[in-house]
Amino acid sequence: MIQQFPRTEVDGVSLSRMIIGTNWLLGWSHTSVSADEMIKRRYDSAQAFKPVLEAYLRHGIDTIMAPFALSPELTRAVKETEQHMGREIIMVDTPHLNVDDTPEGRRESEQIVKDAAKRGAKLCLIHHSKAEELVNKNQGEIVRLDDYTKMIRDAGMVPGLSAHMPELIVYSDKNGYDVQTYIQIFNCMGFLMQVEIETVASIIHNAKKPVMTIKSMAAGRCSPYVGLTFSWNAIRAKDMVTVGAFSADEAEEDIEISLAAIEHRFPDMEKRSSPNQNQAAFG
Repeated sequence: MIQQFPRTEVDGVSLSRMIIGTNWLLGWSHTSVSADEMIKRRYDSAQAFKPVLEAYLRHGIDTIMAPFALSPELTRAVKETEQHMGREIIMVDTPHLNVDDTPEGRRESEQIVKDAAKRGAKLCLIHHSKAEELVNKNQGEIVRLDDYTKMIRDAGMVPGLSAHMPELIVYSDKNGYDVQTYIQIFNCMGFLMQVEIETVASIIHNAKKPVMTIKSMAAGRCSPYVGLTFSWNAIRAKDMVTVGAFSADEAEEDIEISLAAIEHRFPDMEKRSSPNQNQAAFG
């Protein structure tokens, strides 16, 4: 029997502690335009996504994060994989709301939120680029955030924040907003993190709600063994790590490395290839 990945809970919703990342499925490599285009060429249809989704799902990793409005084909692949595998996939949507303080802006945001619910999202986390437009550092507030979390609640979803700016976690907790989980960049290299690693680690450990960490391998700047071993051992048992993969085989490797990190053992993985394997260092 295939080992199932550990789980956590956000506002009564059970989630796998590993979350399926989608940058390497949707074309956001954080490395180069050519890499982005390579991803888009490979994942150009719902059918192309399915082997990767199935690999995660076989291990009980049933939670996926994406701005689903930008990829109808990924949304379709999620639904078809659910039917094929006979298991629900929990969608964490990260929509780009219109946070203009106008009636038109609110109407647009309400429709965006309703569309996310219609696609089947269980959790709706306001994209960091929009949440950060509401931050008042002088007052330590996220202005009008309650308007948007209420929209999400009214649509039947759990509200959260994509908090690339770590202050969003601090302000949300301090002010008691209806925010049930956070997305936070966290990796061993400090890649894209706005303050030092130790400070973000402290914020995560003191957060009142579970945290979904992202960029665990610094967008390919460190190896899966290094990045994932760090992440799993630097967060709490209720927190999550978002892990993207370019293929089903990569997903399987990342899952084994992650399970090994959680279980404090060395992962069962193949040696890396070399032009000459007959070297002492290769064992």
